[in-house]
Amino acid sequence: MKILVTGGAGYIGSHTVRALKRAGHKVVVVDNLSKGHQQAIPDGVDFCKIDLGDIEGLRKIFLAGGFEAVVHFAGSIEVGLSMKDPASFMRNNVMNGVNLLEAMRVVGVKKIIFSSTAAVYGSPKIVPIKEDSRLVPTNIYGLSKLMFEDLLRAYERGYGFQYVALRYFNAAGADESGEIGEDHDPETHLIPLIMRNLLDMGKVNGAVPLKIFGTDYNTKDGTCVRDYIHVSDLADAHVKALGYLSRQSGAGVEKSDHSVFNLGNGNGFSVREVIKAAEEVTGRKVLVQETVRREGDPPVLVADSALAKKVLGWKPRYADLKTIVASAWKWHSTHPRGYLASLR
Repeated sequence: MKILVTGGAGYIGSHTVRALKRAGHKVVVVDNLSKGHQQAIPDGVDFCKIDLGDIEGLRKIFLAGGFEAVVHFAGSIEVGLSMKDPASFMRNNVMNGVNLLEAMRVVGVKKIIFSSTAAVYGSPKIVPIKEDSRLVPTNIYGLSKLMFEDLLRAYERGYGFQYVALRYFNAAGADESGEIGEDHDPETHLIPLIMRNLLDMGKVNGAVPLKIFGTDYNTKDGTCVRDYIHVSDLADAHVKALGYLSRQSGAGVEKSDHSVFNLGNGNGFSVREVIKAAEEVTGRKVLVQETVRREGDPPVLVADSALAKKVLGWKPRYADLKTIVASAWKWHSTHPRGYLASLR
């Protein structure tokens, strides 16, 4: 298939582009590079720098593209920023998403895989979390993703679109080659923050302490518990989701009612457990600073991914926490300045 990947220069997007290419798909990436890195796009993949707010430019790409499906990653992801600047999140994650859907509709491309999030659940009452759990996001980021899921359902009913929304839990790790990995600015994710702390320990000015936000949660050690899923496993799920949509289009195939899937390992690890795993993998000590809870942080977020395993035939290959951390360390230790080191 010929696939358009929006946000394909980003963290999860770039890993998925590689997985799609390995699976034999022809891939074209569009990205405005506000957060992504062109160096993360592999050779042999066409790239167009464009913002999804550019309606005319987007229309031209689709008219010339001959695409059969879209994998949609482009959007804003910083939870804290979403509460300070909700308008930009609605613009990037919802309004620009409509631009994409309309460009698809004009040329008759009706298959889309959407990068959603566990943030749509908010603070769940029942863990592990299933797809039919209450949807009460506690931040604008989660709300914007949920709104786009609703739009996908509307386009399915109104225009015959086929979609899959993949609700990620905590994406982590890096490609086993060590060539691509996580490089955000600002960085808000726990594992890369730990990696930066460890790498800075030997510098003259030392490392900035890693903040542990809250040590009084009702958890095994008082710190938040999260479900960490390797980025390569997320990438594999997108390939399988495309296959699922293709099968659903086949004549005589019994159609499935499932369009939304959780992606997680089903195991929860606390902040302290992740720190300990990083110390054991690297042989270095993390400098920490305990501080108060962050508003809106649920104590425990762990996925029930049984539906993805059953319907998509997906199974995580990197379920061990140390394996995930080791792959992250391989990337960060060889790219301490992220993709800046790759600039010519």
